[in-house]
Amino acid sequence: MSNPAPPRLDLRGTPCPLNFIRSRLALEKLAPGDRLEILLDRGEPEQMVVEGLRREGHAVQVSPLAAAAVQLQVCRDRGLAVDHSGPPA
Repeated sequence: MSNPAPPRLDLRGTPCPLNFIRSRLALEKLAPGDRLEILLDRGEPEQMVVEGLRREGHAVQVSPLAAAAVQLQVCRDRGLAVDHSGPPA
């Protein structure tokens, strides 16, 4: 039996930071370890979304989709806590 295709979110043409916000909301609906495919414009949208999702602990792979677009394969954080509070007191 094959695994079903991950959900796809087409955010081409969606401005920053709305594309990042929509990506985060879609990931919040998934279980840790689940995958999400995101289609984005190249340039600032790609940079902002990839950096933001990685900063939140998600694994992100980027593949060229077309001359002006990329496809992200995102694996939702498996629940490993990322401590952004700084060193312990």
